[in-house]
Amino acid sequence: MSARIEREHHAVIVWNDNPGKRNALTPGYYAAVRDACDTAGAEGGIGAVILAGAGGYFCAGGDLNSLATRKDLPKRERAEKIDALHDVIRAIRMCPAPVIAAVEGGAAGAGMAIALACDMVVMASDATMSAAYVKAALTPDGGLTHTLARLLPPATVLPLLLTGAQVTAPRLHQLGAVSELAEPGRAVDRAMALAHGLAHGPREAQVRIKRLAHTAYHADLDDQLDAERDAMARAQGGPEAEEGIAAFLEKRRPDYGRFRS
Repeated sequence: MSARIEREHHAVIVWNDNPGKRNALTPGYYAAVRDACDTAGAEGGIGAVILAGAGGYFCAGGDLNSLATRKDLPKRERAEKIDALHDVIRAIRMCPAPVIAAVEGGAAGAGMAIALACDMVVMASDATMSAAYVKAALTPDGGLTHTLARLLPPATVLPLLLTGAQVTAPRLHQLGAVSELAEPGRAVDRAMALAHGLAHGPREAQVRIKRLAHTAYHADLDDQLDAERDAMARAQGGPEAEEGIAAFLEKRRPDYGRFRS
């Protein structure tokens, strides 16, 4: 089994379960991530989808033994296999619920791309990431160049990509690429706590906020203002906002649970 899905209270956890190969990517893992995102879209009670790696390591990226065999494939077939990874990135971005990467040990290559594509990244303080593609004369995939260009200063991105050097969790947190640090071995626990808090929030508002945050990176100002206007107008007419405003005025905790299916 290369992947498994667990339901834990308010979260769906996808475990990359291939520890013998440091959780190198497999079609089974791709399918599990897509299934978890679909489940989160269908069930309103889920606070977050959490991506984690079994055996204390998040993901080593592509299996080089498998990649070595692709030189004999037609370019179209090689491209199709890369598109399978890209479908996972799209699923993470399109998932209505927040997706949280819980990174222990390390994330390399496409493992780094998957982790940084998530909405939040909780990383053990002793873990590392590396865009290791160049060490095998390969180029980034999984949207990593797009993500890094959004997250990091230009002077940081090319050295990271051209050297494939490891970057520590504290440094990534300092640069703003990682949401928060956790004690070693506690990244999943911290991600679960975040999922619990999110599950008690206003679901529809969270979905709109995620969508707005992602479109903001490539929309021009007028388009983003229009999107914000439409989202806010819908929110003001919905039951979540009615409850949230009333709770604020009445100085009580809002009850959004009754709006989650």
